[in-house]
Formats: sequence, structure tokens, C-alpha cells
Amino acid sequence: MPAKRPPVPLSRERIIEAALHIADGQGLRRLTMRRLGDALQVEAMAIYHHLPRGKEALMDALAEHVTTVAVDPSGAATWQDRARAWARASRAALLEHPGVLSLALTKPPKGSALIAIGEQIEQLREAGLDGDAAAAVRALRAYVFGSVAVEVQQSGWADPDAAVRDARTAEGEREFEEGLDALLAGLARV
Repeated sequence: MPAKRPPVPLSRERIIEAALHIADGQGLRRLTMRRLGDALQVEAMAIYHHLPRGKEALMDALAEHVTTVAVDPSGAATWQDRARAWARASRAALLEHPGVLSLALTKPPKGSALIAIGEQIEQLREAGLDGDAAAAVRALRAYVFGSVAVEVQQSGWADPDAAVRDARTAEGEREFEEGLDALLAGLARV
């Protein structure tokens, strides 16, 4: 008889990954603490040890997870190159977990997401962005979030009857890049 494996310890990271799996596969409405507990093979109450505010804390953590991006500025000489890198990384993170896009759109940035926004502002300033770097980052975030929302909608991913597994569309990347070019050209004139 094979030896029984010890259970994998519960952690905040494990909880978030399991919640993302449920939200991406079944939709955010199907994400309950009980269903999450079942997926983690623990009682739902065990999750509260890592997320004391319960489901609200879980929703905040999911939004923070998909909106926290980091970009190495060393390969991007100009502020436009850095802005492009940040926008592309943000788009990729959001499209990787379309099940929590609504949270990313509605929850204010907190924790590591807020720190990442500060880093983005600083990197654009350091790379020579003349003007209000914070306003530029707000415009970039609004563009990325809106663009991803439209792409997810066009993909049919959110339709419960669709067999679509990927929120990306064939035109999505091209349209994203064209819009990003236009936005950066506009920011350069400000």
C-alpha cells in the first residue's frame, strides 16, 4: 500500500491560484468560499486564516494579483519603450485571467499593485517623459483595461454557452498595438 502524502500546506498564494482557476474556468459568480475550500481540499473556514476579511479580501487579492506587473527597464531606453513594455505586460496579465477582469476594472489598486504603479511613474520620469507621468500612467492603464475588456467581449469568452477557452482574439493584438501607438503619440505632444 503506497504511503499517504502529507497535505500541501495552505498559503495565500495557493488560495489565490485556486481562486483564479475557478474564476477563469467557471466565472467569478461561481467562486464561493465553499467551492474554493473544496478545490484546496480544506474546510472553507481554513481560508479565513489567510484572508481574515473573507470573500472581500479574496476579491481584493485577486484584483491585486492580476494588476501587479513588473517591467525591467534596462532594455527600454525611451519613455515610450518603457510605457509600451508596461502596457504589454498589463495586457498579458489581464488576458491570462479574464475571469477576474471585472475585479481589475472596479477595485482600486492596493498593495503591490499600487507599488507597481509608482514604479511605472518613476520609470517614465527617469526615461525622460516631459509632463505629468502620473497622468500618463492613468491614461495607459485606462487604455489597457478598456482594450482588454473589448477583446474579452469580442472573443465570446464571457458567454456561458461558448466553448471559447482563450480571451485573446486574432485582431486583438494588432488593434491593441495600433491604439497604443496612437496613445503614445498623443502623450508625446502633451
